[in-house]
Amino acid sequence: MQAVPKKSLVGEEYEVEIGPVAHGGHCIARTETGQVLFVRHTLPGERVVARVTEGEEGARFLRADAVRVLQASKDRIDTPCPYAGPGRCGGCDWQHAKPGAQRRLKGEVIAEQLLRLAGLTPEEAGWDGTVLPAEGDKLPAGEVPQWRTRVQYAVDPAGRAGLRRHRSHEVEPVEHCMIAAEGVSELGIEKRDWTGMDSVEAIAATGSGDRQVVLTPKPGARLPLVELDKPVSVLRVDEKTGGVHRVHGRPFVRERADGRTHRVGNSGFWQVHPKAADTLVTAVMQGLLPRKGEMALDLYCGVGLFAGALADRLGEKGAVLGIESGKRAVEDARHNLADFPRVRIEQGKVESVLPRTGITEVDLIVLDPPRAGAGRTTVHQLTSLTPRRIAYVACDPAALARDLGYFRDGGYRVRTLRAFDLFPMTHHVECVAILEPVEKGR
Repeated sequence: MQAVPKKSLVGEEYEVEIGPVAHGGHCIARTETGQVLFVRHTLPGERVVARVTEGEEGARFLRADAVRVLQASKDRIDTPCPYAGPGRCGGCDWQHAKPGAQRRLKGEVIAEQLLRLAGLTPEEAGWDGTVLPAEGDKLPAGEVPQWRTRVQYAVDPAGRAGLRRHRSHEVEPVEHCMIAAEGVSELGIEKRDWTGMDSVEAIAATGSGDRQVVLTPKPGARLPLVELDKPVSVLRVDEKTGGVHRVHGRPFVRERADGRTHRVGNSGFWQVHPKAADTLVTAVMQGLLPRKGEMALDLYCGVGLFAGALADRLGEKGAVLGIESGKRAVEDARHNLADFPRVRIEQGKVESVLPRTGITEVDLIVLDPPRAGAGRTTVHQLTSLTPRRIAYVACDPAALARDLGYFRDGGYRVRTLRAFDLFPMTHHVECVAILEPVEKGR
């Protein structure tokens, strides 16, 4: 027998009481029949009319937008951005919340993930429950920090630059992105015609005047003549290989952090918030307290931010091994760390490269894995090296919590945890956990 298709509930509206915040930029509510709703554009404690955007009868949960607010939270404000709201730009999650409330919500998400996935209370994680704003970001309600130094603009069929709508390939054309850093905004990307392009990434380096745009053309399209409001280097993404090639200007930007200049090539990874690199280096070094002559690992090391910070503090007799999978990032890391003879950078996946190094013991480990986390196998490898301290830099609280559970299984406990709001107006948050071996008898 052919299965009867389930009825779509998209467009259905429910009047609901909004419950707690959930990981992902939405809050939880339930319909009268008990079906779970993940509702965006609302806040805990509100009463709203929620319109379903995804889901069908019998689904485990539905996704919805709050399209009318019947009873507002005291933390609600008018959205400063004209492009924020149901069905509009998906870049920001909390434009409608006071800045302090945004940080509280992020803290609640971290606490919930720690308890649910790692069985840890904030006290057991050495965390005071606060999410700290970056320097200069503590602004009055209604003001938006201009923090995003890298913005990926999508291009609509008319050649207009914009941002993707939430969970959609549709483009919301914008005249100005409020969270874009000044160095990005001054390029004037939104004013140009980008016909033939699939996307335009704009980069404004921190600590230098370097500006870069990376163009991804549609299949068969020719590159436009790029004339922007400020001098800029231009790169293009190869539609067949995905590789990045220089069109004109430098193939890299120079980023400044921890008193050093770092070359970041071909649109490689660098922290997006201008204060993020220094904030995270400070938190990691304060947690690890490196000693002269120690041996350290920097895993998922990118262009060598933490490896350089470690090498600088470990002295001439110290040593650092960095591991990074990206070929261009490895080239940049080796360039950036060329003045440290006892730093070595290896290319490949951490779980593959680390066993081949022959290293059986280290003093310190820094890991800054991708959003999915490190995983059980890698964590087991790390705990077998018996470091005295580990610094885990995490951009996803769920992945962090899962990995902290694996570290506990390997005999390591969380000494301290700090959380930083390095992605204001969005649901994203950065954490730094410092781990140490569990004392025998505890």
